[in-house]
Amino acid sequence: MILPSPADEPADEINKEVDKGFIHTTPTEAVSQLTHKAITIGEKTFQIAYPGNADQLLDHPSTHDAFDADEYMPYWAELWPSSQMLGEALLQQDWPENHTALEIGCGVGLPGIVALSLGMHVIFSDYDATAVAFAARNAIANNFTNFETRPLDWRVPPELQVPLILAADVIYEERNIQPLIQFIKAVLTPDGVCLLSDSDRSTKGGFRYALKQAQLKFTRHKMQAPGPKDRMVTGSVYQIQK
Repeated sequence: MILPSPADEPADEINKEVDKGFIHTTPTEAVSQLTHKAITIGEKTFQIAYPGNADQLLDHPSTHDAFDADEYMPYWAELWPSSQMLGEALLQQDWPENHTALEIGCGVGLPGIVALSLGMHVIFSDYDATAVAFAARNAIANNFTNFETRPLDWRVPPELQVPLILAADVIYEERNIQPLIQFIKAVLTPDGVCLLSDSDRSTKGGFRYALKQAQLKFTRHKMQAPGPKDRMVTGSVYQIQK
């Protein structure tokens, strides 16, 4: 897999806060060694490439700089069980033809690629531009082209509304919850749905409370997916509506 260059900018321009939030670009040389994995969800199999070296990325100078600027962590570099849970939830429902889905915190893009396999138009977004590039390359590797990419900090909602928001493993930190709630309220169409998956992290109670306080309706469905060493991980997929 050949990834685009992080940017034709000096290193000190890679991490920057702009009026659209904080966008980081992990340097290509930091993620040059890839893991390739075939992921089967339902009756569909997807080929996914990902760095799989989040622990090593913690020691990279660019990560240190991004952490100092915004407490950035390179969670996107792993393939998390909750992304498979979200893919399974997508396959269990019927969706309109050419539905538009916005995946936030897309990482390497598995849920969005599942949505592409269902005939949707997908917008891959993440606040690491290299993650967005990985998602795009993985979509192309699975023979899908009906997508666009958008580096995006969900703390600054764009002037955009979509009928479907996809989010896998995005409530791993308490500080993410309120901005995420505001993003859903701003970007989801009045009759839209947000599907959000989580491996039942310690933040789950605070997240459910925040949904209720924001008067967002939700149902929770228990899911399982294989994790490290194929150990089954239990989690939840939330279906959220206004």
